[in-house]
Amino acid sequence: MSPLPPDGLARADVPAAFDSGAAAYDRLVGVNPGYHRHLRISAKRLGLPVRPRILDAGCGTGASTAALLAVAPGARITAIDASAEMLARARAKPWPDTVEFVHTPVEELSHVDGTFDAVFAAYLLRNLADPDAQLKRLHGLLRPGGRIAVHEYSVRDSRRARWAWNAVCGAIVIPAGRLTTGDATLYRHLRRSVLAFDGVAELGDRLTRAGFHDVRTGTMPGWQRGIAHTFLGTA
Repeated sequence: MSPLPPDGLARADVPAAFDSGAAAYDRLVGVNPGYHRHLRISAKRLGLPVRPRILDAGCGTGASTAALLAVAPGARITAIDASAEMLARARAKPWPDTVEFVHTPVEELSHVDGTFDAVFAAYLLRNLADPDAQLKRLHGLLRPGGRIAVHEYSVRDSRRARWAWNAVCGAIVIPAGRLTTGDATLYRHLRRSVLAFDGVAELGDRLTRAGFHDVRTGTMPGWQRGIAHTFLGTA
């Protein structure tokens, strides 16, 4: 996948942009109606076993990690992120001993195949240079029968979803990011990267090509219906 055009960030620059926005990130997502609830919905859709071993790929400041613990309190979670500052914000929060945070991009994660019962990847794939290769990598990290949940924005297949996404980003997300951080680069990238990313059908096909079966999708309630989705697959 080639880098985004000039009005978006090049893939290699994304972790540094998240470093710059880390201090304000929790405040901004906290005013997004449904943000934390939607992560919990995707985590619940994984159908996690008791005390599962989970990889939280692209954990950011820990919102996805908290969502996983909310639905599987006994989970052992390895939470990774390429942004050191986002990860520092996550580590500063209270967590049980069953959670570990590792500063690494998914491309450099060193775990043996079959390590995990589940993988949770929230808002990660569209920021990767080669999502197909990394989905195959994540597939290999799952035990046979393990499941992946990709929690992601996808609007390409729906004119209404693209209109709503553009309207919310232009009127709320980008101005709020600029006001809070003094720099709207990360939030302009958010808008552009979602518009440029896969439609629902295409992302489902990516999971199939990576070796997952029983691939299915489900959207979110509220204003993000048709915008934010869970993509599920089984190894």
